[in-house]
Amino acid sequence: MTGVDLSKPLQAEDVAKLRRALLDHLVVALPDQNMSLDDLERLTDALGGRDVTPFVKPLPDRPHVIRILKEPADKLNFANAWHTDLSYLPEPPSFTLLYCLEAPPVGGDTIWANQYMAFETLSAGLQENLLGLRAVHSAGSAYGTGGYLDGVKHLMSTPIEPSKDAYREQIHPAVIAHPETGRSALYLNSVYTARIAGWTHQESQGLLQHIYRHAVNENFTWRLRWAKGTLAIWDNRSTQHFAMNDYHGYRREMVRTSVKGARPERAIRIGEARPH
Repeated sequence: MTGVDLSKPLQAEDVAKLRRALLDHLVVALPDQNMSLDDLERLTDALGGRDVTPFVKPLPDRPHVIRILKEPADKLNFANAWHTDLSYLPEPPSFTLLYCLEAPPVGGDTIWANQYMAFETLSAGLQENLLGLRAVHSAGSAYGTGGYLDGVKHLMSTPIEPSKDAYREQIHPAVIAHPETGRSALYLNSVYTARIAGWTHQESQGLLQHIYRHAVNENFTWRLRWAKGTLAIWDNRSTQHFAMNDYHGYRREMVRTSVKGARPERAIRIGEARPH
């Protein structure tokens, strides 16, 4: 998307066009921007308001902005697994904004997977079954005290803050209805989905592992080559994403905000009336 200067406040009609582009395309990249943190937060507010990101230390005096950094000597990068942002919250964010301050000369791409397509390409029988299921989400395995990131945080520069609070659980539908488009999207991801609600972990794994593989099929994906000054915005209600860790020896720096969202609603079957 070009012809937009995000260093200036957008008019209401421009915000509406940007939102429409997000709903139509799921991810929007705006190159050649020259944004301050104030500009980034102003746009976040225009799209629905700032949200916090738990378990990652924010910038000083900027509680809604996190810095995503990989230094040349770091072994690991942030978000190097397929996931939907903050699905473990009662009201996960609607959109995420990620602004590039420095990009490596090679590598460091981000890839998104379309979760509308992921649901629509399942068999009718599996669709029907998933529409009746809910799943338990938790940040515990990633951000919990003693969890994965707690054990490797010394290998990365993004400031992780592991906590026992990350083990809290939240239940969401396995297939959600997008609140603005009405379309059905898979809402299961390998980082934060712990199990199917009412099932044991072991019982859940066969189905979930199949879904995880299917949901990020390369035919559902779009890949962004970052450059300094590029802002990407994506819809968390219809995508998963993955940050490549293929640029060892180079520096990559981003700043990120999230837009407030709502509690995910269950997608309904054809002919089913939504309860009031």
